[in-house]
Amino acid sequence: MAQLTISQVARQIRLRPSAIRYYERISLLPPAERVSGQRRYDPTVLYRLAIIQRARQLGFTLSEIRHLFFGFRDITRPSERWRTLSQRKLAELDHLMDGIKAVRGVLNKLMTKCRCDTLDQCGKGIFQSMNRDVVARSLPPSRHREKYATSLRTGSGPKSSCE
Repeated sequence: MAQLTISQVARQIRLRPSAIRYYERISLLPPAERVSGQRRYDPTVLYRLAIIQRARQLGFTLSEIRHLFFGFRDITRPSERWRTLSQRKLAELDHLMDGIKAVRGVLNKLMTKCRCDTLDQCGKGIFQSMNRDVVARSLPPSRHREKYATSLRTGSGPKSSCE
C-alpha cells in the first residue's frame, strides 16, 4: 500500500500539516513512519482524520474526541461510542440553549420595557432582578419563595423598569 506524505494527507483532507503534526503529538493519530526523516502515513489515516474533522464540526473538543477513540473498551461498537458522547453533547447544548434563551429574554425586556432616565435607575432594577434570581434559585419551592422575591422588588429611591 502506498504511503502518503504529510502534504498529500493535508491536501486530501483539507487540513494544514501543522494540524496533522499536532494530532500526532497529542496521540489522536498514530505516529507516522519515517522515510529519510519525512513522515509517511498509511492511507487509513485519512479516515481517522475525517472522524476528527467531523467531530470538531459538531462541536466536540479534542478531549472528547480522544475519549471517542480511547475512552471505551476495545469491544465497544462505534455506534455506542457516538451515542454516549452525543448524549453528553446534547445535554451540554440544551444547557447552552437555556442560557441563550435567558439572555434573549433579558435583552428583549431591556429593549422594550426600559424607560429609565438614568443608568443608575437601570442599575437599581437590574440589581434587584439579579438578587431575586439568586434568592429564587436558593430557596426551596414554596409559596414563601415568591413572597420573598416580591419583597425584594420594593424599595426606596427612583423607580426602575429595567428588571
